[in-house]
Amino acid sequence: MEHEMKKVLSLLIAVVVALPVAAADPKNGKSLSRKCSACHGKLGIARDPEVPHLAGQSARYIEKSIMDFQKGERQDRRMSLIVKNLSKADIKDLAAWYSSLEISVVDPNSN
Repeated sequence: MEHEMKKVLSLLIAVVVALPVAAADPKNGKSLSRKCSACHGKLGIARDPEVPHLAGQSARYIEKSIMDFQKGERQDRRMSLIVKNLSKADIKDLAAWYSSLEISVVDPNSN
């Protein structure tokens, strides 16, 4: 009986793990990013040296940063106002958009 329970439990765990996770929507993230573009730039490259670039950042970093502003763990009046009403799905979508943007680096010493 115990062996049967282990089999059922293993099968149940496998099914749960295999369930598709709700995928983030970068297209919606692009639409949401209009509010961000004044400071972070239309494509996530900020013109202000005190504002971080978002293009090419990891989705996890962006999600955590936004959530930290929502919780008050990071402080910036503008950011706190802009992100306060974002849902978890909105945050994931924004992170998917910015992390999908590719940036390139040029070594100034290469010829």
